[in-house]
Amino acid sequence: MSLDVSLKGKSSLERHRNVLKRSERVAVLEDNDKWSQERSSVFGLVKVGHRKAVAAKKAPKAAEAGATVATPGAAPAAGAAGAPAAPAAKGKK
Repeated sequence: MSLDVSLKGKSSLERHRNVLKRSERVAVLEDNDKWSQERSSVFGLVKVGHRKAVAAKKAPKAAEAGATVATPGAAPAAGAAGAPAAPAAKGKK
């Protein structure tokens, strides 16, 4: 039996919105010092760009990078004993 669309969890319903509510636009303009309560009106507000922030990829941890260092006197890994690399396979993409 399938799950009805209206019964999805809250996290799947939260999405990036391009259109801001009036209160959100006022908050953004206040942060940029382009709007104040005394001199501005909530009607006819300027457009506010709202871009989704992209998360940066995490750098590898130093502990993981140090774990790949070979110990002296250890046998080399298979295939790394000076054997030539296999030629690249030719194929259509």
